[in-house]
Amino acid sequence: MPLNAAQWQKALAEDRLRSVYLLAGEELLVLEAADALRAQARRLGYGEREVLDVTQHFDWDDLARAAAGMSLFASRRLLDLRLPTGRPGVEGAKAITAFCADPPPDVTLLISAMEWSSKHDGAWSKKVDAAGASVVFNAPRPYEWSAWIGARLASRGLSATPDAADLLAQRVEGNLLAAAQEIDKLAVLHRGKTRIDAAEMENLVADSARYDAFKLTDAAFAGDGARALRVLAGLRAEGEELIPMMGWLVNQLQLALRLANARDFAAQAKLERLWQAREQLFRQALRRAPREHWLACLARAARIDRIAKGREQGDAWLEAERLIAAMAEPRASAALA
Repeated sequence: MPLNAAQWQKALAEDRLRSVYLLAGEELLVLEAADALRAQARRLGYGEREVLDVTQHFDWDDLARAAAGMSLFASRRLLDLRLPTGRPGVEGAKAITAFCADPPPDVTLLISAMEWSSKHDGAWSKKVDAAGASVVFNAPRPYEWSAWIGARLASRGLSATPDAADLLAQRVEGNLLAAAQEIDKLAVLHRGKTRIDAAEMENLVADSARYDAFKLTDAAFAGDGARALRVLAGLRAEGEELIPMMGWLVNQLQLALRLANARDFAAQAKLERLWQAREQLFRQALRRAPREHWLACLARAARIDRIAKGREQGDAWLEAERLIAAMAEPRASAALA
């Protein structure tokens, strides 16, 4: 059955999992919901999880084989089907429909889709509704932002006055990932204290009002080229030195490559001690472009560093603009040539 966000929280607390779940919509929210479901599965004794990544040449027979497979080590299994586009195609729709028609006992199918609209709905998703549950996670509408921020603060053990929530909503400018990052920072800075009022919120997020290298890289990896270039221009106008900025940029590109090279992204992210919001930031970036693109970006960043230090000819700030544009929008990677 289709569930709204409140019903989803209740469903997570159930003492048994349904046969199939479809989690679709805004990527950050879908990934968090999928993490929560996997955690509940572990609590309920699901000792085995099989990940099925639907790529261009995915064999949909793998779903049937995984569903029918037996395990010597776990009585309950979770099939983690990742469908980024939300479109299974004809063969995929048949495979999912077949699973829903006769779900194996002690097997739960989790389908996560990072793109979703009314056009994605089809006969197969109706079968999911009949056999299990589906939840569509949408970004807050403009008038919902303050309430969403208040609820997310509460989920981190924090509270804020309405004015403080409004202030943070204005500061993040409708950017869901930025809002999540700010709230994660508040959870660290404000842990164990009383309710946050507007004045204290202003102080706690004051760094968001100025340009800094952290926001430059975050905007670039998030794919927000316009904001990243504004931050870069702001840093230059404030008289920031390019050399330390490039040092941080190289550091973050090296981190991206370590994550790209890792066999297990989540394990590497944990090793790097990434907050959940930053883990999702890099996950999104690496989905937008292959490892080779980030390797080319790192090579260009090293060249810009040499230019800034006078060891090579060129306009370092102009090259930095081209690099940031290519990081944010891989289709602009011709700028690296």
